[in-house]
Amino acid sequence: MKKPRVVWFEIPVSDMDRAKTFYETVFDTEIHIVDFGGLKMGWFPDIGQDHGANGTLILQESYFPSQEGTLVYFKSEDISTELDRVEAAGGKVYQPRTEISPEHGFMGVFIDSEGNRIALHADA
Repeated sequence: MKKPRVVWFEIPVSDMDRAKTFYETVFDTEIHIVDFGGLKMGWFPDIGQDHGANGTLILQESYFPSQEGTLVYFKSEDISTELDRVEAAGGKVYQPRTEISPEHGFMGVFIDSEGNRIALHADA
């Protein structure tokens, strides 16, 4: 049996425009909005050949933003860069840049504009 691997993630939102603006600001990127007959998705840019999963913001009645449950980690070159943008974009820093261990790098956590707990990871 092949080992499991994350291939897709969905971050629930209550307000797609607000969430789109938040993530575009924090990650200095562009989110592409797609409407599948009432199911709205805000796609993060394709990562190409880089390691990791693609994902989306999702607005649908069965999805609820939450600080509990699964924690999604975004790769970062410098966690402080994204964390410094969080509050101005409408979120809250939950855990500042913290060393996991010398061999596992650093992490930081924020609460997004929708109330989701989201993490960052960097090697240095």
